[in-house]
Amino acid sequence: MPLPQDGNNPIAWRIQQMNERVKQNKAQDLYFYLQPAEAVNGAHVTINGRDMLQFASYAYLDLLGHPKIQAAAQQALDEFGSGTHGVRILAGTTRIHVELEETIAQFKKAEAAIAFSSGYGTNLGVISALLGRNDIVFSDKLNHASIVDGCLLSRSKFVRFNHNDMNDLGRKLAKAPAKTGKLVVVDAVFSMDGDVINLPEVVRLCKQHEALLMVDEAHSVGVLGETGHGIMEHFGLDDGIDIHMGTLSKAIPAIGGYVAGDAELITYLKHTVRAFIFSAALPPPAAAAAKTSFEVIEAEPERIKILQRNVDYFISGLRKRGFNTMNSETPIVPIIVGDDERALLMAKFSQERDIFVLPVLSPAVPQGTSRLRANVTAGHTLDEIEYAMNVFEQAGKEVGLL
Repeated sequence: MPLPQDGNNPIAWRIQQMNERVKQNKAQDLYFYLQPAEAVNGAHVTINGRDMLQFASYAYLDLLGHPKIQAAAQQALDEFGSGTHGVRILAGTTRIHVELEETIAQFKKAEAAIAFSSGYGTNLGVISALLGRNDIVFSDKLNHASIVDGCLLSRSKFVRFNHNDMNDLGRKLAKAPAKTGKLVVVDAVFSMDGDVINLPEVVRLCKQHEALLMVDEAHSVGVLGETGHGIMEHFGLDDGIDIHMGTLSKAIPAIGGYVAGDAELITYLKHTVRAFIFSAALPPPAAAAAKTSFEVIEAEPERIKILQRNVDYFISGLRKRGFNTMNSETPIVPIIVGDDERALLMAKFSQERDIFVLPVLSPAVPQGTSRLRANVTAGHTLDEIEYAMNVFEQAGKEVGLL
């Protein structure tokens, strides 16, 4: 049945508005989303028959296709098949799931871990399971949407503090009643800006105000720290994070999410998080790939060195060319353009010159900060990065940004 077209139905109106926006962009050849890749090979991707340099992927350590990871996934496929036909708490747990959780706990230096079939579902489910109506959750204003949605679903009091503003966080924590349950949730690396949370100060404030701390390390594991162990290693801290959250789909070439922490926390989560209890288990090949990926990160620390070299080269080169990359110090590098039209035109210019990069527009980012979101990886050579930067510079001049 077609949706009503009279404009009086707000649901239909929202659907029509989005469809009109997509239609207009496609008509101007300025729609770049959902382009199917025909092949993926390291830092290269084939789209519409053209080999392009990939600057939109989360493959930070270039692990996709690693022979050890491929072999582990294939062995799990041969042993257990493509799925489990069950949720973890009933028929869905295999030996591989247990081994994955043990590996994660060891990697994060925690007592135990729990693996989920979705990174988004991890934040949504864990935050809502930990909090109740009489609790307070404190969230950085630029936290990922999954964190925001988890805070809202929890029905606790939702307090947002200014981005990476420790004075604002301190003031808001100080206003909370003494006996109230308090949880602070932050991204380690912010997924649109590429900057790093001031973890030492967050830890200090949480201890001062007796708040639990949850850190989303989706974009920091495999990226931060001398050996890629994440934000704790980056800052040289031994403790301070109560709930270590991460994903299995960024530096780790699989799918899913996890939480690591003390054993009692993990036992609680395994029996209360609806996204765990009522979601099908990770496919065994994905679980095996994730487990082996952590082992490869441990065994091949040179990948982190190459990544960090490439990040420094990319960011410094873009800034020398006059681009605003905000405060990024990670592989997520925003090239701030300002308005949506310029971002779309720069993406078109870049893709026409075989650089696969995508625009991020409002409302995904604040109005006036539309950008190209360029992700550099360990798979890029310095010559490839140089070529990409030259293309971005040409694009910037073409649209009047530089």
